[in-house]
Amino acid sequence: MNKLVVLLMLMLFFLVQSVEGQVDSVRVSLMTCAPGTEIYALFGHTALRYEDTANGEDWVFNYGMFSFDAPHFVYRFVKGETDYELGVIRYPYFEASYAMRGSSVYQQILNLTTAEKKRLKKLLEENYLPENRVYRYNFFYDNCTTRARDAIEKCVNGKIVYPEGKENISFRDIVHQYTESHAWDELGIDLCLGAEADVPIDARKQMFAPFYLLEAAKGAMIVEGDSIRPLVLQEKKVVDVQSADEEGDFPLSPWLCMCVLMGWGCFMGWWQLKTGKVIWLWDLFLFGTQGVAGCVIAFLVFFSVHPTVGSNWLVFLFNPLPLIYLPVLVYRGVKGQKDLFHVINVVYLTLFIMIVPFIQQKINVTVLPLALCLLICSASHLFLYYRRNNK
Repeated sequence: MNKLVVLLMLMLFFLVQSVEGQVDSVRVSLMTCAPGTEIYALFGHTALRYEDTANGEDWVFNYGMFSFDAPHFVYRFVKGETDYELGVIRYPYFEASYAMRGSSVYQQILNLTTAEKKRLKKLLEENYLPENRVYRYNFFYDNCTTRARDAIEKCVNGKIVYPEGKENISFRDIVHQYTESHAWDELGIDLCLGAEADVPIDARKQMFAPFYLLEAAKGAMIVEGDSIRPLVLQEKKVVDVQSADEEGDFPLSPWLCMCVLMGWGCFMGWWQLKTGKVIWLWDLFLFGTQGVAGCVIAFLVFFSVHPTVGSNWLVFLFNPLPLIYLPVLVYRGVKGQKDLFHVINVVYLTLFIMIVPFIQQKINVTVLPLALCLLICSASHLFLYYRRNNK
């Protein structure tokens, strides 16, 4: 009888040890990838890693999958109707892809209980079902980073309490941190974002950026009743590579190009006054470019569902009206007729330049030389007309 009891106790002991070994074999990690050189990779990336060494599982769940080949991709992207989806890949392939790209990867092993790990795995598997894996992407509020954070939050017992974020920082400020060495990309984004992007945001909204979530996770605590435990158990750098050389950016900065354009505008204005002739090709290029840019910005303001683009003050400078009026503008210029457009434009642009420092939107400084160039062009037309009629 005693031998039977001892045998049962030994079997129970080894069973417990086996279960504990299986528990210890499961790890869930938050993966943060360093920025790449493409515009969609400038802010880095976030994914979730699920490891179960006992069963030979090692998967990365990635909410940032999309395809440029999707129907009407550009139109849907501008309109704010881009669909992303959850992808799953074996970890070695994930690691190799970022190593080849020249992006380091940071792993934060999460301090989750057995039940929380199972719950998270089940949630990720449900999200990967064909009917669930596609979602409507939103750059600031619903992206690969916020999806990973929200999945973790749904699976923990209790609540995750994050440290306070940076004070007086906006969406645009965070964007500028990652586009600092990509001046043309920064200009393009600045032209699209409106005044809402300059409103200070709280710590949770700051987590739209992968490395802001990484920093928040470091100091986060899981609070369950009287129990408090850190969210992150361990952090390590699993891919340590030198950043890839940045390529493809235009060698001249937007500021320099706009200053050159303004200088050329001054020369064209002087040349028109000297020759007494309107160079209509210059008008066609300058006001046509303004109108085309205006079509994009006006579409964003009035039709796009992207956040923060509907409050863009630049719509007063860039809108489709010059493009619509361009044939009449060129015709009257060639015929030497007075055009009220230029009178309105001089007054309008002067007022716009004067109020820029006072509006609640950070205007990219590159816009000012362009506005001055348009102002100089219209002013030269008026001077030329009055010179002709006062002879």
